[in-house]
Amino acid sequence: MGWKTLLEREVETVYAVTNAMLDLVDDGELGWKPETGSNWMTTGQVLKHIETSCGACFKGFVTGDWGMPEGMKIEDIAPEDMLPPAEKMQTTGSVAETKAALAADKKVAVDTLAGLTEEDLTTRPAPAPWDKSAMILGHRLLHMVDHLALHKAQLYYYLKLQGKSVNTDTLWGL
Repeated sequence: MGWKTLLEREVETVYAVTNAMLDLVDDGELGWKPETGSNWMTTGQVLKHIETSCGACFKGFVTGDWGMPEGMKIEDIAPEDMLPPAEKMQTTGSVAETKAALAADKKVAVDTLAGLTEEDLTTRPAPAPWDKSAMILGHRLLHMVDHLALHKAQLYYYLKLQGKSVNTDTLWGL
Protein backbone atom coordinates (compact mmCIF):
# COMPACT_ATOMS: atom_id res chain seq x y z
CA MET A 1 0.00 0.00 0.00
CA GLY A 2 1.31 3.42 -0.94
CA TRP A 3 1.07 6.74 0.85
CA LYS A 4 -1.95 7.90 -1.15
CA THR A 5 -4.09 4.86 -0.35
CA LEU A 6 -3.03 4.94 3.30
CA LEU A 7 -3.86 8.63 3.64
CA GLU A 8 -7.21 8.27 1.83
CA ARG A 9 -8.26 5.44 4.18
CA GLU A 10 -7.10 7.25 7.31
CA VAL A 11 -8.84 10.49 6.31
CA GLU A 12 -12.15 8.67 5.74
CA THR A 13 -11.97 6.81 9.04
CA VAL A 14 -10.79 9.59 11.34
CA TYR A 15 -13.25 12.18 10.00
CA ALA A 16 -16.18 9.72 10.18
CA VAL A 17 -15.45 8.71 13.77
CA THR A 18 -14.86 12.32 14.84
CA ASN A 19 -18.13 13.40 13.23
CA ALA A 20 -20.04 10.61 15.00
CA MET A 21 -18.47 11.57 18.34
CA LEU A 22 -19.65 15.17 17.87
CA ASP A 23 -23.22 13.85 18.16
CA LEU A 24 -22.48 13.15 21.84
CA VAL A 25 -21.59 16.77 22.62
CA ASP A 26 -24.26 19.09 24.04
CA ASP A 27 -24.15 22.78 23.14
CA GLY A 28 -24.78 23.54 26.81
CA GLU A 29 -21.46 21.92 27.77
CA LEU A 30 -19.17 23.79 25.38
CA GLY A 31 -17.72 25.72 28.32
CA TRP A 32 -16.81 22.56 30.25
CA LYS A 33 -13.16 21.73 30.95
CA PRO A 34 -11.40 19.50 33.49
CA GLU A 35 -11.41 20.97 37.00
CA THR A 36 -7.85 20.12 37.99
CA GLY A 37 -4.61 21.15 36.34
CA SER A 38 -4.06 24.15 34.13
CA ASN A 39 -4.14 25.29 30.52
CA TRP A 40 -7.07 23.04 29.60
CA MET A 41 -9.15 23.93 26.56
CA THR A 42 -12.90 24.04 27.03
CA THR A 43 -14.96 21.52 25.08
CA GLY A 44 -15.88 24.33 22.68
CA GLN A 45 -12.21 25.17 22.14
CA VAL A 46 -11.41 21.51 21.42
CA LEU A 47 -14.23 21.49 18.86
CA LYS A 48 -12.98 24.71 17.27
CA HIS A 49 -9.47 23.26 17.03
CA ILE A 50 -10.81 20.04 15.48
CA GLU A 51 -12.40 22.11 12.70
CA THR A 52 -9.02 22.78 11.05
CA SER A 53 -6.73 20.10 12.48
CA CYS A 54 -6.18 18.20 9.25
CA GLY A 55 -7.46 19.50 5.89
CA ALA A 56 -6.32 23.08 6.42
CA CYS A 57 -2.86 21.72 7.23
CA PHE A 58 -2.88 19.49 4.12
CA LYS A 59 -3.54 22.63 2.08
CA GLY A 60 -0.79 24.53 3.90
CA PHE A 61 1.83 21.88 3.23
CA VAL A 62 0.85 21.42 -0.42
CA THR A 63 0.17 25.00 -1.51
CA GLY A 64 1.87 27.14 1.14
CA ASP A 65 -1.54 28.74 1.88
CA TRP A 66 -1.96 28.51 5.63
CA GLY A 67 -5.08 30.69 5.68
CA MET A 68 -3.25 33.75 6.95
CA PRO A 69 -4.67 37.27 6.59
CA GLU A 70 -3.67 39.17 3.43
CA GLY A 71 -0.01 40.16 3.45
CA MET A 72 0.91 37.96 6.43
CA LYS A 73 2.96 34.77 6.28
CA ILE A 74 2.90 31.96 8.78
CA GLU A 75 6.62 32.58 9.28
CA ASP A 76 5.68 36.00 10.72
CA ILE A 77 3.97 34.39 13.72
CA ALA A 78 6.08 34.16 16.86
CA PRO A 79 6.53 30.57 18.08
CA GLU A 80 4.71 31.34 21.34
CA ASP A 81 1.71 32.61 19.35
CA MET A 82 1.50 29.48 17.19
CA LEU A 83 0.29 27.53 20.17
CA PRO A 84 -1.34 30.07 22.47
CA PRO A 85 -2.43 29.23 26.00
CA ALA A 86 -5.95 27.80 26.24
CA GLU A 87 -7.51 31.04 27.50
CA LYS A 88 -6.54 32.75 24.22
CA MET A 89 -7.95 30.04 21.94
CA GLN A 90 -11.18 30.49 19.99
CA THR A 91 -14.30 28.47 20.75
CA THR A 92 -17.05 27.12 18.56
CA GLY A 93 -20.53 28.61 18.65
CA SER A 94 -22.26 25.24 18.44
CA VAL A 95 -21.86 21.57 17.62
CA ALA A 96 -23.66 22.19 14.32
CA GLU A 97 -21.09 24.87 13.46
CA THR A 98 -18.26 22.42 14.14
CA LYS A 99 -19.90 19.63 12.16
CA ALA A 100 -20.23 21.93 9.12
CA ALA A 101 -16.64 23.16 9.49
CA LEU A 102 -15.36 19.59 9.91
CA ALA A 103 -17.14 18.54 6.69
CA ALA A 104 -15.55 21.49 4.88
CA ASP A 105 -12.12 20.62 6.31
CA LYS A 106 -12.53 17.00 5.16
CA LYS A 107 -13.35 18.23 1.65
CA VAL A 108 -10.13 20.27 1.65
CA ALA A 109 -8.16 17.19 2.76
CA VAL A 110 -9.75 14.92 0.15
CA ASP A 111 -9.43 17.47 -2.67
CA THR A 112 -5.83 18.28 -1.77
CA LEU A 113 -4.89 14.62 -1.61
CA ALA A 114 -6.62 13.94 -4.96
CA GLY A 115 -4.26 16.43 -6.63
CA LEU A 116 -1.14 14.64 -5.42
CA THR A 117 0.77 11.76 -6.95
CA GLU A 118 2.47 8.93 -5.14
CA GLU A 119 5.75 10.51 -6.25
CA ASP A 120 4.75 13.83 -4.59
CA LEU A 121 4.03 12.00 -1.35
CA THR A 122 7.26 9.97 -1.37
CA THR A 123 9.79 12.53 -2.59
CA ARG A 124 8.59 16.07 -1.94
CA PRO A 125 10.16 17.68 1.14
CA ALA A 126 7.64 19.14 3.59
CA PRO A 127 9.21 21.24 6.34
CA ALA A 128 6.65 22.64 8.77
CA PRO A 129 6.63 26.23 9.98
CA TRP A 130 6.92 24.84 13.52
CA ASP A 131 9.39 22.06 12.64
CA LYS A 132 11.99 22.47 9.89
CA SER A 133 13.23 18.87 10.13
CA ALA A 134 13.43 16.90 6.92
CA MET A 135 10.27 14.94 6.29
CA ILE A 136 8.55 13.85 3.09
CA LEU A 137 5.08 15.13 2.28
CA GLY A 138 3.32 11.79 2.83
CA HIS A 139 4.74 11.48 6.32
CA ARG A 140 3.88 15.09 7.17
CA LEU A 141 0.28 14.66 5.96
CA LEU A 142 -0.03 11.48 8.03
CA HIS A 143 1.01 13.57 11.04
CA MET A 144 -1.91 15.91 10.28
CA VAL A 145 -4.37 13.00 10.21
CA ASP A 146 -2.86 11.97 13.55
CA HIS A 147 -3.34 15.55 14.77
CA LEU A 148 -7.09 15.24 14.19
CA ALA A 149 -7.11 11.74 15.70
CA LEU A 150 -5.40 12.99 18.87
CA HIS A 151 -7.96 15.76 19.35
CA LYS A 152 -10.71 13.20 18.68
CA ALA A 153 -9.23 11.19 21.56
CA GLN A 154 -9.11 14.35 23.69
CA LEU A 155 -12.81 14.87 22.99
CA TYR A 156 -13.46 11.23 23.90
CA TYR A 157 -11.91 11.74 27.35
CA TYR A 158 -13.76 15.01 27.83
CA LEU A 159 -17.02 13.17 27.12
CA LYS A 160 -16.04 10.37 29.48
CA LEU A 161 -15.23 12.89 32.24
CA GLN A 162 -18.61 14.56 31.61
CA GLY A 163 -20.29 11.24 32.38
CA LYS A 164 -21.28 10.40 28.79
CA SER A 165 -21.69 6.76 27.85
CA VAL A 166 -18.59 6.28 25.72
CA ASN A 167 -16.34 3.26 25.31
CA THR A 168 -13.67 1.84 23.04
CA ASP A 169 -16.23 1.41 20.26
CA THR A 170 -16.93 5.16 20.40
CA LEU A 171 -13.24 6.02 20.17
CA TRP A 172 -12.52 3.74 17.22
CA GLY A 173 -15.91 3.86 15.48
CA LEU A 174 -16.66 0.18 15.84
